[in-house]
Amino acid sequence: MGLFSTIMSKIFGHAEAATPTTSGTADAQASAGAPAAAAPATPATPAAPVDVDAVLSDLASKAGQPLNYKTSIVDLLKLLGLDSSLEARKQLAGELHYTGSTDDSATMNVWLIKQVYAELAKNGGKVPEGWAH
Repeated sequence: MGLFSTIMSKIFGHAEAATPTTSGTADAQASAGAPAAAAPATPATPAAPVDVDAVLSDLASKAGQPLNYKTSIVDLLKLLGLDSSLEARKQLAGELHYTGSTDDSATMNVWLIKQVYAELAKNGGKVPEGWAH
């Protein structure tokens, strides 16, 4: 699984965990979801749009440190408990088809945060205006 798929899983999975189910019991939920227990390599697009800002705001309220996840790819990765190293960001840039120089990390980071939010929006995330390009 690529880094972007992991980002999607963390955000969309957190939203699903916070959404109450109609089955009412964990046993009914487990048996109903048994065939889907083997997670696919890439996350499926959620049935309803996931409010990305609400999910990330909730995570940020529990982070124990201020994180500027709206404009910083490093802080977004930290918020999600993922590797925020330069090497990990270069990997993410490759996954998202960044064409600039990965040696210019400042420019790459600005592109990455906007591109991650744009890709989340394409894949079923409700992203506030101005977060994506």
